[in-house]
Amino acid sequence: MNRIKEVLEEKGIKQKWLAKKLDKSYNMVNSYVQNRKQPRIEVLYNIAEILDVEVKELLIERSQNDK
Repeated sequence: MNRIKEVLEEKGIKQKWLAKKLDKSYNMVNSYVQNRKQPRIEVLYNIAEILDVEVKELLIERSQNDK
């Protein structure tokens, strides 16, 4: 699970903008945002760099997800 959606909302950034920056389709980014697909670790690092956050801010701890 990831927090990409929350971070985008916090920063006021649109999925289309992120898709363009990542050179990915809107549908792929939307899959990440909706937690239907998880990005590869390299992509996760790219997302963190683009959004100017630490990678750990994009992740949900497993214990939080299990609750």
